[in-house]
Amino acid sequence: MKIRSRKRLPHDVPLWVDPSRACYFITICCARREINQLAHQQVAGDLFETIKHRNVQGIWYARLVLLMPDHVHLMLSFPGTQKRIQTIVSKWKEWTAKSLHINWHRDFFEHRLRKEESLREKADYILANPVRAGLVERTEDWPYVFIAKPW
Repeated sequence: MKIRSRKRLPHDVPLWVDPSRACYFITICCARREINQLAHQQVAGDLFETIKHRNVQGIWYARLVLLMPDHVHLMLSFPGTQKRIQTIVSKWKEWTAKSLHINWHRDFFEHRLRKEESLREKADYILANPVRAGLVERTEDWPYVFIAKPW
C-alpha cells in the first residue's frame, strides 16, 4: 500500500500585504502527535526564552504563544523585516530542534489575520484550546502560555 505524501504548504505573502503590519496565527506541530514533547515546565521555559529573545531582537513580535503537548500556537507579527516568514519560523524550529531536542513536523500552518478578524477573538480561541482538549477546566489553569506585555 502506497502512502500519499503530503504537499508542502505555500507561505508566500501576497504582494499587496505588508508583512511588517500583518499579524499571523501560526500552528506548528510535533512530528509525532499524541506524545507530550512541549507541555513540560523545563521545555516550556526554554521555548518561552527563545520567543522572548526574538521579541527583543526584533526578529518577530510574539503577542501570544500557547504550548499544547504536541503542538504550539503563536500569534506573531514581523515588524521591520525583509526576510520571508517561512525562513524566520523555519530557523526558529531548526534551532529549537537542535538545542531542545524537539521533533517538529517539517512544515507549519499560518493564517494571516484579516481586517475583519479580531486579535482578541483569535487569542480567546487559542487560549481555549487546552479546555477543548480536556486538559484543564478553565483557560487560566493552563500554565504553558506566554503573553507579551503590553498586549
